[in-house]
Amino acid sequence: MVLVRLLVPSLFLMSLVESQPTQSSHQASSPPHPAGEQSPLGTDNLSFPWSRLRLPRYIIPLHYHLLLHPNLTSLRFTGSVQIQIDVQNNTNWVVLHSKGLQISKATIVDQNLAPPSDKVLPVLHNPSHEQIGIFSSRVLSSGQKYFLNIEFGAELSEGFYGFYKSTYRTSTGETRTLASTHFEPTSARMAFPCFDEPSFKANFSIRIRRSPEYISLSNMPVVKTFEVNSGVLEDQFDASVKMSTYLVAFVVCDFKSVTARTSSGVQVSVYASPEKWPQTRYALEVAVKMLDFYEEYFNIHYPLPKQDLIAIPDFQSGAMENWGLTTYRETSLLFDPLTSTISDELWVTMVIGHELAHQWFGNLVTMEWWNDIWLNEGFARYMEYISVEATYPDLKVEEYLLDTCFSAVGHDSLNSSRPISSPAENPTQIKQMFDTVSYDKGACVLHMLRHFLTDDVFQRGIVRYLRKYSYRNAHNQDLWDSLANTCSEEDFISGKHCYSSSQASKNAYLFAGEHMDLTAMMNTWILQKGVPLVTVTRKGPNLLLRQDRFLRTVLPSDPLWAALQHGFLWHIPLTYKTDASGTIHRHLMTTHTDSIHIGEEVSWVKVNTDMTGYYVVHYEDGGWDEMTKLLRENHTALSYKDRTQLIHNAFQLVTAGHLPLNKGLDLIGYLQLETHTVPLLQGLGYLEAFYRMIEKRNELEVISNLRRHILRFFRAVIDRQTWSDGGSVSERRLRSKLLSLACHLEDPRCLERARAIFADWLQSNGTLNLPTDVAETVFSVGAQDDRGWASLLHTYSIALSAAQKSQILFALTCSRDTKKLHRLLELGLEGKVIRSQDLSSLILMVARNPRGHHLAWNFVKKNWDTLVQNYCPRRVSQKPAGLQPSSCSQSTEETHVTSRLK
Repeated sequence: MVLVRLLVPSLFLMSLVESQPTQSSHQASSPPHPAGEQSPLGTDNLSFPWSRLRLPRYIIPLHYHLLLHPNLTSLRFTGSVQIQIDVQNNTNWVVLHSKGLQISKATIVDQNLAPPSDKVLPVLHNPSHEQIGIFSSRVLSSGQKYFLNIEFGAELSEGFYGFYKSTYRTSTGETRTLASTHFEPTSARMAFPCFDEPSFKANFSIRIRRSPEYISLSNMPVVKTFEVNSGVLEDQFDASVKMSTYLVAFVVCDFKSVTARTSSGVQVSVYASPEKWPQTRYALEVAVKMLDFYEEYFNIHYPLPKQDLIAIPDFQSGAMENWGLTTYRETSLLFDPLTSTISDELWVTMVIGHELAHQWFGNLVTMEWWNDIWLNEGFARYMEYISVEATYPDLKVEEYLLDTCFSAVGHDSLNSSRPISSPAENPTQIKQMFDTVSYDKGACVLHMLRHFLTDDVFQRGIVRYLRKYSYRNAHNQDLWDSLANTCSEEDFISGKHCYSSSQASKNAYLFAGEHMDLTAMMNTWILQKGVPLVTVTRKGPNLLLRQDRFLRTVLPSDPLWAALQHGFLWHIPLTYKTDASGTIHRHLMTTHTDSIHIGEEVSWVKVNTDMTGYYVVHYEDGGWDEMTKLLRENHTALSYKDRTQLIHNAFQLVTAGHLPLNKGLDLIGYLQLETHTVPLLQGLGYLEAFYRMIEKRNELEVISNLRRHILRFFRAVIDRQTWSDGGSVSERRLRSKLLSLACHLEDPRCLERARAIFADWLQSNGTLNLPTDVAETVFSVGAQDDRGWASLLHTYSIALSAAQKSQILFALTCSRDTKKLHRLLELGLEGKVIRSQDLSSLILMVARNPRGHHLAWNFVKKNWDTLVQNYCPRRVSQKPAGLQPSSCSQSTEETHVTSRLK
């Protein structure tokens, strides 16, 4: 699943940590039921039989036969499920998950379809654990298989979880309704009773009833459609492969599609609302290319006959990897050549690459439990870069991996961070696992490991991992064993996963002449939080090394410093280059202090070559002066990645109190000589951050001086920019950023040009297609007067391009008129003109505006309860007044405003 990373939900839901009891003994005579759940009859003198959050292991689901009939007029659905179960201990009880469902009937029959009881079975509810217990008066025998039949109904969810409603407006103003699903991580139980844990893999045979004006989609292709009665059709889908419940998906809508086939014959279709159908062509091209690439890279055929991609108008995360039916935000799938930027193109490409990588990492092989969700998300995030670099090299995706790792370091250097693999039991804790640590840090640790083991060893190891655990669940250790080629006797004899007897006996990897235990090494990165700081000191021919935990929230002079350092030690695969040779030197650092002989003739040494390692480097005793001198005299002696990492590390060390600010500013003094986009943007980003911080403090003299300094410093590169879409991806990215900042800094030439272009756009009644690289800047300048702001808001309300809507919404939040900013926030809360899914981004954008900083915070405080309610998985029938903090899970989306690529 791709996160759209909304920061605000994280801020206002952090406090809502769900505290669920480990014991429950709800009496069946009066069990508590959430709104919409009925209390079943015939439960006198029965107590709920299970007290744990996780389901018992003595009932195993084998096959679900699911029938659903959503009514898009009444916004309700009814359904029935028959679950074939394997009983492994004698029991009278079947315990499974259900949330917000009205259970009307439950029966159990044996393999011969003979009921153990001729009565409808009692159903007990444990809402705090989202479980139901079904009681059979006759014992279900160990070793036998049975069919559990349940009939149920519910309202379509309001929100973005479970089986929920979504709407879109046509160009004529008509509102159309659809129903879609989002189950990860714990919301399949909102759509049908199920064993809603990732290790309970089963096959699914799904049937959907619908009106003729709609279509239905699910994980598998439709094999039969027939008329049930007048005005109702039923689609029967082929039986699925074995998969976890969170990957089940179905959509009922009136969308149109485009279709193509991969080289191996997989049918690929992209769906969108009819008027946005023309924007699906690029996604279709990408999806076909990506599936071809992954089949070759993983050396495993995509196991389903089709892959559908669909743009859902209301969608809280970026996308979801449901097997065979991936669902997306419109901004993550649709591409309009007339309004989408080059960053939008890259974003769509990467999101599709992420979700299709999941078809192997996550779907084919699934983590055993949510504590290891990084095995899904870290891999999919990293495969974005590998796949896009291979299939669309012109997009220069490798330039963005540094930003991903910088983001991870920023979060991981806070004491509030967590290990990649962390305990998670209740739904709130599970949702909190979908964060920067699982995604970005997971990807960067895999990047480090790939470069440490070499590309070939890494690729062969993950292929072994995927082959061995296909249609099964895996742990961290299973991955390390596959990468180190560790094999059990059974594996070796079968010949499936081992290559030779000498390899089969190894539990370690030989690297650079050092005997390395891969498990021991990786446990230091997966099982402990934080990022290491490697301090480097030159002493004659030796390089002295020291590792500490890097923290930005506690200064080294703080009394807490020593305690927060205690117990942290990493096995760090160091790399370094010197001026003495072009060789990349390698060294594994496994102790707190270490030394490397580099020779007297070396004049400079750069540690963490191309930032393939996940650690921050500090050059003590004049080391930073040495780096500054090198950049000023011969910056091309280092790669653009090394130059960018030096800038990042220097300013991180400034914020952590290890380096004076003037040293960081001295380092970026060379940027007037820089021609590569990535280090330029990194240095520019820190200067902009300082400016915006001072701008919010309203220090007018300092603001004016810093504004003049930045414009003077970057004058030459600003003047080289054109107001067009020409040039390479890197040049276009730089153009967007530089012109946006120049206009924000009130550069007269920039403002004059932007106003002239906006006037032409107004004159055309919004029909003029602006150069996409500068459209957001032009709109932001145009939004400063009443007429321009009103015209932009009107265009936003009718625009069919999600990319253009994103540009305009950002521009609207740039207004200096606090009344207009307040109106935007109210529109976002209302959810009609500005969709509820965009409210968190809107709040963050308003807060970024110096005039909206306090306004946004006051809005959050005033509407706290409503905001919390909007980001809880819930049913229509639940009343806001009855919503308790313990029933609300933290949002899984923790994201930025304009996308991580802008």
